[in-house]
Amino acid sequence: MKLLEVPFGILRSPEDFFREIQESHRIGEKILGCLGASVVMFGLFGGIVGAYSGWEQSASSAIKLPVLFGATVLICLPTLYVASLLLGAKEHIGQVLALLSGTLAVTSVLLVSFAPVSAFFLMTSSDYQFFKLLNVFILLVSGSMGVRFFRRAMRTLWGEAAASREKVLTSWILLYAFVGTQLGWTMRPFFGAPNAPFQVVRESQDNFYVDIARSVREVLSLGD
Repeated sequence: MKLLEVPFGILRSPEDFFREIQESHRIGEKILGCLGASVVMFGLFGGIVGAYSGWEQSASSAIKLPVLFGATVLICLPTLYVASLLLGAKEHIGQVLALLSGTLAVTSVLLVSFAPVSAFFLMTSSDYQFFKLLNVFILLVSGSMGVRFFRRAMRTLWGEAAASREKVLTSWILLYAFVGTQLGWTMRPFFGAPNAPFQVVRESQDNFYVDIARSVREVLSLGD
């Protein structure tokens, strides 16, 4: 499938991808290709996790998951670019956006590789909290691997100056994680609680970390 050629091409030859970004080779084409693949694959995984609560939640999650990752990148991109300029970086914003788009493509294909596992437990498990924790774990692993890819990409782009900018990159990655987590919490539900009416966005209560801790207690039967 031609759509999958972009992320799998990056995974097979990441150094070629990094080199072409350094040379500003067909930047626009790479951004569009990566974003197109990401939207489809994030949408596929979102549809699977939302299917636990029916077709309405499945359709909603298939739309919201690509929006979540794309919006997180757009919110955090200016901070990274301006901080890089202050540290003497010479790359233009298109190069940074291309690397971030590649990161989204890598993250999304990792998620899709877990899709059979998620679909299996969707069909065989009736434990909502377990299903939610399983897919949060899958999202965490895929997101972490994507961030690792991005760190490697930025080090390549910065070359010898990478060591002096490592703290800035690490700080930005933490910012990216917190923004993504908060935005995801704001846009919930993605799974949809059983026996609850369908909602596009649920009223805010508690926070992501409290909710995950509660789910862990329920799965392990630790009570309150």
